Amino acid sequence: MDDARKATSPIKGRGAASRVAGRFEKTVRHGEDDGWGSVYDTALDEGAAPSRNPDTQVTEERARSIISRNQSPDVGFNASINPYRGCEHGCVYCFARPSHAYLDLSPGLDFESRLFAKTNAVERLREELAKPGYVPDTIALGINTDAYQPIERDYRITRGVLEVLAETQHPVSFVTKGGMIERDVDLLARMAKEHLVTVHFSVTTLDNRLASKMEPRATAPHGKLRAMRTLADAGVPVGVLVAPVIPMITDHELEHILEAAKEHGAQSAGYVLLRLPHELKELWREWLQLHYPDRAAHVMSLIQQMRGGKDYDSRFGKRMRGEGPFAQLIQQRFRKAHARLGFGRLPPLDASRFTPPRKPSPQAELF
Repeated sequence: MDDARKATSPIKGRGAASRVAGRFEKTVRHGEDDGWGSVYDTALDEGAAPSRNPDTQVTEERARSIISRNQSPDVGFNASINPYRGCEHGCVYCFARPSHAYLDLSPGLDFESRLFAKTNAVERLREELAKPGYVPDTIALGINTDAYQPIERDYRITRGVLEVLAETQHPVSFVTKGGMIERDVDLLARMAKEHLVTVHFSVTTLDNRLASKMEPRATAPHGKLRAMRTLADAGVPVGVLVAPVIPMITDHELEHILEAAKEHGAQSAGYVLLRLPHELKELWREWLQLHYPDRAAHVMSLIQQMRGGKDYDSRFGKRMRGEGPFAQLIQQRFRKAHARLGFGRLPPLDASRFTPPRKPSPQAELF
């Protein structure tokens, strides 16, 4: 990792506590004590090294394309748009963290502090929707990294993309941890009347203290529920995704989260077990040692019991739900609560209304 030593304390406002090396890095730096009282080591001990608590840096980039295609059989969408790379929410468990390794950056602190904004997303989206032969399919907006993370407040890329989708009557779905989605309730309510939008809120815990450790810059639990109620009252179909379910950390909250979501207007519900692909294994272990050292070994034991003795099983059909007695128990608890609370499905979205955007023209608005 880039830090001179493994983290010995959490960083306030950050989920990760170190810059774990990406799997594609050719050079890995390690600090060595030379016995002469290194200034850098002293700074680390005092918590004053700039790299230990980085400010958020945003790089503006011009995307070559904006709609990504997905072929995974256990993911409920075929097309997606991610306005940003990296996510300032800082959720330590985020399955998307390893994607930062493709940028030669750390899936640890870099993922939540070195962000990329696709400032030409609206332009690219118009071009792609206008292509001859384009076949509309529901676009999942902000799936890899949250479309409503804090930098959206200034960049408003998600808002711009949503405006194009509303204009062209193109169906869209969201999964978000960001209460900022309330800002766009005007567009969402209008689209909902035409069966063009659904929103799932990802809720991991209802415990504010735990949330501040696990997802430090995501909207607090009560804020997510408030946003859920706001959208539901405006006629927007909303659901809850209990994600991730973490043994011995959040699994005891499963029924409580479902009950709270139902009370705040959620019509559907789902859940996903903690996933630890690639570098996330090391980040998660580090987080456990910093916050729950007394139960870290037990948590990892249960995770491995659900993953065939490994930290992670990437097989389709297994990666979301796991296997074994503990995974089956969670599944049974979810099914009982789901039935008791009367959850159903969100309404299907309508792609038949899609109208391609006009190509830019000085005279286009005259006719």
